[in-house]
Amino acid sequence: MPEPIVAPTVADEVLAAVAEGRHADPHSVLGQHGFARAGEPGPYSAIRTRRPLADSVDAILADGGIVALEHVGHGIWAGAGAFGPSDYRIRARYADGGEWDAEDPYRFAPTIGELDLHLIREGRHEELWHALGARHREHWGVSGAIDGTAFTVWAPRARAVRVVGDFNRWDGAGHAMRSMGASGVWELFVPELEPGARYKFEILTGAGEWIMKADPMARRAEQAPATASIVDVGTHEWGDGHWMSGRAATNAHERPMSIYELHLGSWRPGKGYRDIADELIEYLDWLGYTHVEFMPLAEHPFGGSWGYQVTGYYAVTSRFGSPDDLRYLIDRLHQAGIGVIMDWVPGHFPKDEWALARFDGEPLYEHADPRRGEQKDWGTLVFDYGNPRVRNFLVANALFWLEEMHVDGLRVDAVASMLYLDYSRDEGEWLPNVHGGREHLEAIGFLQEATATAYKRNPGIVMIAEESTSWPGVTAPTNSGGLGFGYKWNMGWMHDSLEYVQRDPMHRSHHHHELTFSFPYAFSEHFILPISHDEVVHGKGSLVRKMPGDHWQQLANVRAYLAFMWAHPGKQLLFMGQEFGQLSEWSEERGLDWWILDQPSHRQLAEFVGALNRRYRDTAALWQLDDDAAGFEWVEGGAAAENVLAFLRFDRDRRPLLCIVNFAGRPHEGFRLGLPFTGRLREVLNSDAAEFGGSGVGNAGGVETEPVPWAGRAASASFVLPPLGAVWFELDR
Repeated sequence: MPEPIVAPTVADEVLAAVAEGRHADPHSVLGQHGFARAGEPGPYSAIRTRRPLADSVDAILADGGIVALEHVGHGIWAGAGAFGPSDYRIRARYADGGEWDAEDPYRFAPTIGELDLHLIREGRHEELWHALGARHREHWGVSGAIDGTAFTVWAPRARAVRVVGDFNRWDGAGHAMRSMGASGVWELFVPELEPGARYKFEILTGAGEWIMKADPMARRAEQAPATASIVDVGTHEWGDGHWMSGRAATNAHERPMSIYELHLGSWRPGKGYRDIADELIEYLDWLGYTHVEFMPLAEHPFGGSWGYQVTGYYAVTSRFGSPDDLRYLIDRLHQAGIGVIMDWVPGHFPKDEWALARFDGEPLYEHADPRRGEQKDWGTLVFDYGNPRVRNFLVANALFWLEEMHVDGLRVDAVASMLYLDYSRDEGEWLPNVHGGREHLEAIGFLQEATATAYKRNPGIVMIAEESTSWPGVTAPTNSGGLGFGYKWNMGWMHDSLEYVQRDPMHRSHHHHELTFSFPYAFSEHFILPISHDEVVHGKGSLVRKMPGDHWQQLANVRAYLAFMWAHPGKQLLFMGQEFGQLSEWSEERGLDWWILDQPSHRQLAEFVGALNRRYRDTAALWQLDDDAAGFEWVEGGAAAENVLAFLRFDRDRRPLLCIVNFAGRPHEGFRLGLPFTGRLREVLNSDAAEFGGSGVGNAGGVETEPVPWAGRAASASFVLPPLGAVWFELDR
């Protein structure tokens, strides 16, 4: 009688560890394993599975053969036979008569390959989202493929990792992951697990404690206050091919860029990504904007952070719909000719225990030393930019938004907090760099890598820095030591000009330098001029309410200021609500005061912004040489007593646009300016026009230059300057 075929024995303590889901390599015990018998050719295979509480368990082979399994301890069942590698299912019967027939997660090879693991180890995986996280996919067994979800997570100091979720009643003992060695990656394929499943990772720390974490690479998450990750599959079919090919062939610096900054949750409260598309496109088209900038749309637990405390860097916030819903919105915007910028926050992250903080039981994403790893101003943690894997997580995240979500630009929040080790820290609270200095060398290296990689892979996009100091070379190329951004927010212009316009016109003459100081450095970087959400919140008042005088004067001041802003070298950004003169401060907890648009004077302000944008887009002199001093020339910068300044902008063909701004509360008649050309100047924009709610003071459509020398120039012209008004002129040729 032939000797029965039995599975090789496994040590009891190993069986116990596997059964409890605390073994680092459960696949080495569970699943199918070939083995040899002395003097016999085989093939022979053993199958082991975990089925606690079962009465009997069988493995059903692909050819219909049945392998009876026996309980060998701790809920582990094993059986063997004379067969080679085979697909199979596990059938378990229970005392109550129930039967459970299911695929075995442990019969599959890893879903992540050696190249991916090598790139992860090196911190060079530019498409990290394709390697880590939860990916619903088809995976091959021995002779056939099956749908399921591949889970992969980076947790290098974990002793064990389990997947928990709805599908296993949040008990991960039966879904322990295998360690993929020195990469620090853990992997498990769960067959037949469909999109929509909620899940987390349960991690056994070095201290022997189980902690539960959301997936850092999740593409979707539950809506706050719930915190589970969700298996997601994108099915959106993009229709913006024309836009994307045009983007790749376009230099953003030589195109108009007028940006409408928007907080989606309070623009139209209650509306999601899909609901808002038609209305937003119609509104932006009416206003003439070229781009919309969304405050952060990555997942964040606290709405009051406005999205600037991110827990899910790869997850579209579920507050407004699914990732495909956001793709739909971006697609529609592109098809309408509107670019999309999103705020991105790689400078810090919140301390929520279920998210990135101490992810595998020890500091991992954050720097371990609190002198570098904590941002006290915001009560958050700072990334460990010196760790290549952490840097890779962030660089790949930028690429994810640009490539997977088709975002056209990222505005990087709080760059200054990343550049300086002593940012908002007292003496003794910060750790100098290796040279004893305050520059955060690792963060600088990260920013250079992020910008260089983004531009290399995605021609035509823009990387924008919110950088509030005089750090040199923010927009200089990385190969010359710069940070490599395409644009920098001009915070100095914003601060100085707002200080000026908030003053009573009677006192502005003593502060004329606040209006002109930005021009000498206007071409030292590639600038965007922002009036952002930060300027209309926390007691600062709305843009209209910053202005002196009665209501008419406040609106006139806003129109003149915006005309000055749009003509100033640089691109422009205006926060939502300011375009129609929102009176109250912005709050994320309520919507804009849309009813104000029913008031004629406020609707006229919005119509002026529309006229401003359309004239801007049609006038190459206002954007073609934004980064070149050859595109700018002073006409009058010293008329402090009159509160007037005037300057020329030029396009490549030297076609000029003349901008004159009168910030005085009275008109100036016969105001003569010297000019470098002769001819008729046509008035193409007047912020004081009656159609915009102004007093109607102007130049009857234009003025003629005269051969009258003035201010060192051979020609000049006499202008009528409206009170609290700006006028633009083009030269008829």
